[in-house]
Amino acid sequence: MKQHIELSPRLRLAADLVPQGARLADVGTDHAYLPACLLLEGKIPWAIASDLRKGPLDRARETARQYGCGDKMAFRLCNGLAGIRPGEVDAIVIAGMGGETIAQILEAAPWVLEEKIPLILQPMSSLPELREWLGQHGYAIAKEQLAREGETLYVVMRVTAGEMGTQTPGQLWAGWQSRDPLRGEYLDHLTRKLRRALDGMSKGKGEQIQERRQALEGVYEEMLAMKEEWQQWQL
Repeated sequence: MKQHIELSPRLRLAADLVPQGARLADVGTDHAYLPACLLLEGKIPWAIASDLRKGPLDRARETARQYGCGDKMAFRLCNGLAGIRPGEVDAIVIAGMGGETIAQILEAAPWVLEEKIPLILQPMSSLPELREWLGQHGYAIAKEQLAREGETLYVVMRVTAGEMGTQTPGQLWAGWQSRDPLRGEYLDHLTRKLRRALDGMSKGKGEQIQERRQALEGVYEEMLAMKEEWQQWQL
């Protein structure tokens, strides 16, 4: 029987943000490496591994069998949190999905906010839209950290019920300012992406295009200021 799971950096970061002793739901679990790892480490006592498709859930069951933790895991074939009942879990991980999909999952499960369940989110896309949705629907981002896998940087969020406060356009794009050692590289990536978008709009005409360009210029300048502040912290 295997006794150790080496998680990828982004899943390791998500696992580290799971509260000690929580009954965990891992939504979109795929192989269920994250809950199995936390069970082996003794950080959590029990977990639900859920997935929309039968294939990934079968792989999750096989992982649990290989690592001898099947008696501490339940497996749910469901869309998002639809197969998980209020009161069953104390924390939820949703990793590897688009930001808009994550928002849809949470919107369909209002009990998560009502019970103030802590969330660990690892969106793969649409981060500005997700940050805005969270702030508009009673959630607050308590922490954002970055993980590197190869050439890609991933954002992992710890989210709780609460008042987010007003987010500037730059914060919607880049998250709250932090001293994360990967923050400078992340800001560089975003500013390059914005610069390409602005250059592509430079010959565009029409009022809407110009308004969009002006808004993105403001975001670009805000992120440059974030990068300068982060660099000062490194001195």
